[in-house]
Amino acid sequence: MTIAPVVNRRDFLKTGTAGGAALVIGFYLPGKFEALAAEPPVELPALNAWVRIAPDDSVTLFIDKSEMGQGVVTSLAMLLAEELEFDWKKVKTEFAPAAPPYFNPLFGLQGTGGSTSVRASWGPLTKAGAAGREMLIAAAAKQWGVDASTCHAENGVVVHTPTKKKLGYGALVEEAAKLPVPANPALKDPKDYKYIGKPTKRLDTPSKVNGKAGFGIDVRLPNIQHAVVARCPVFGGKLKSFDDSKAKGVRGVKHILQISSGVAVVADNTWSAMEGRRALQIGWDEGSNAANSSDAIRKLYLAAAEKPGAIARKDGDAEAALASAAKKIEAAYEVPFLAHATMEPMNCAADVRADGCDIYAPTQFQTFVQVTGAKITGLKPEQVRVHTTFLGGGFGRRAEQDFIAEAVEISKAAGAPVQVTWSREDDMQHDFYRPAAYTKLVAGLDADGWPVAWKSRIVSPSIMSRFFPGSVKNGIDETSVEGQANSKYAIPNFLVEYALTETGVPVGFWRSVGNSHNGYITECFIEELARAGGKDSFEFRRKLLANAPRHRGVLELAAEKAGWGKPLPAGRTRGIAVVESFGSYVAEVAEVSVNRGSGEVRVHRVVCAIDCGRTVNPETIAAQMESAIVFGLTAALKGQITIEKGRVKQSNFHDYEMLRLNEMPKVEVHIVPSNEAPGGVGEPGTPPIAPAVCNAIFAATGKPIRRLPIRAEDLA
Repeated sequence: MTIAPVVNRRDFLKTGTAGGAALVIGFYLPGKFEALAAEPPVELPALNAWVRIAPDDSVTLFIDKSEMGQGVVTSLAMLLAEELEFDWKKVKTEFAPAAPPYFNPLFGLQGTGGSTSVRASWGPLTKAGAAGREMLIAAAAKQWGVDASTCHAENGVVVHTPTKKKLGYGALVEEAAKLPVPANPALKDPKDYKYIGKPTKRLDTPSKVNGKAGFGIDVRLPNIQHAVVARCPVFGGKLKSFDDSKAKGVRGVKHILQISSGVAVVADNTWSAMEGRRALQIGWDEGSNAANSSDAIRKLYLAAAEKPGAIARKDGDAEAALASAAKKIEAAYEVPFLAHATMEPMNCAADVRADGCDIYAPTQFQTFVQVTGAKITGLKPEQVRVHTTFLGGGFGRRAEQDFIAEAVEISKAAGAPVQVTWSREDDMQHDFYRPAAYTKLVAGLDADGWPVAWKSRIVSPSIMSRFFPGSVKNGIDETSVEGQANSKYAIPNFLVEYALTETGVPVGFWRSVGNSHNGYITECFIEELARAGGKDSFEFRRKLLANAPRHRGVLELAAEKAGWGKPLPAGRTRGIAVVESFGSYVAEVAEVSVNRGSGEVRVHRVVCAIDCGRTVNPETIAAQMESAIVFGLTAALKGQITIEKGRVKQSNFHDYEMLRLNEMPKVEVHIVPSNEAPGGVGEPGTPPIAPAVCNAIFAATGKPIRRLPIRAEDLA
């Protein structure tokens, strides 16, 4: 892994490489949390996303986002290539270091999440590419003694249009580096795009196929030691005592260390460390959560649902409208805790020395890693270098710092480079889970069957109260109510309340966050209203979304492509759902069959329509929709984390199952052409799939599915 140097404004234009001078260009958008990552610099950082052009004409893009399978390495390179006009065959990419120049402008720190990668990078990268193109053209024009307006760039060379003379970018680097960076370079007309919007093969696929791609779990440093950690099985519990005499006798074990999260066993290899952990005799103080259980948490939720909550949205007078409604529909929906279950379990390597610290991690938040390293080591943030690796799945789990802190603590104590590896059981039972939630709803219909009032009370823990506590205001965690409080259905009296209820179970960001459960609840309850009013599911939504054209657009496209209203094979039904999240609009139609005798649900086909604004790589968008659908479908059919005696019952894929190959439906993805600002694609495909499936089951059985995962007893 190559580490990109951090440069200041004075030095950023020209940097040395093995072959000589290089041109470095970019733009910096200041972030509100710069102090988290580094002390204020003497001069403001010059870059946010940037590119290096070497004398051999190769172009290296420093990727300031984490690649966890969502395709940002390719998409961000396409943005740059479009404006810079370089030779796509010569593009190289490296992950950027943790430094303020690479802060995500939508976050104010360096991190990847919220489906923001393209949204945050479109402006800085296209502008950087255009500026670089103008500088290279100016350098060539100066060398030829011609007006720059008579030159143009294409495929990594500058061409003098009248004479067809050419100069490669590498030959122009030194001269171009002396020129001022254009403040407002001219951007291309979208009709002239060669890369943006065109299907493009991913740059990282070959290295992942041939095994050269470096994931966190692949990191090997000179003299590295390997560690595993014994953690209290009960959330919030602490170490009381331990006997390591037998563990020290395990071949290869070097150290037994007490750290913040438990007891670390350090050995020559991971297997020896795990064997040493098995030999430990540990006494735990299980603390106040020792008697906690899923049943106790549910009772807590039920009690909270009976009390008024903080108001997240209030339109009109829902109470009065309900009192005069021709018909009332009441329901309660509930969803469980969910694990992330990334394919690559948590891991991190750290090398702590007196003069610095290097952290090698599959992380989503480089700024937090740097802060964590500095806090534990006592070093200055700039002395902590973060080497981002490829991630074997993220889904929000790798925004956390627990696995990072363990590696840094152990390396500091052991005085050597250390790689910490979690087992699947460690990962499953010590996660930061998608919050369990309970929502009580009531709606009123008029005499014609159209809704006049909606009232809901959401009960769940808060992710943000731990992660960004200052963002929770007036009792509202926006991530807990998203997907319901921002509903665009034209219901005149709309009330959403939130009862923040902590459970003792750690919660964190999970792909699509609050939309993952509120999208399900909203779309399933809308289905109940449609059926109670005697309306077609599609037409009901279509009318209520008359003033939401992008919602309506994807709804209509999905219905058309799915053949809504046309006959289906015997035993099959359709369900539909539409959810807006992360700046994108997604509708999905699921084609389902139900065996009420065996309790089996089979999803045969899913038609997905997405409006994500301006697109970069359609191949990535389709892949992310397919990925999000299988992710959400797995949760709807199988996903559930349960608590007993303060600990997670599930431990591996035998009791926290994944969707199998033979269970995967056919998925069709249709992208709405759009000139709107780009939206996210990593998460928006997840929220609609559970309600689409549940609404198809409702059509088959006449019974709404008000809890997940779908159970056989709810189908009878």
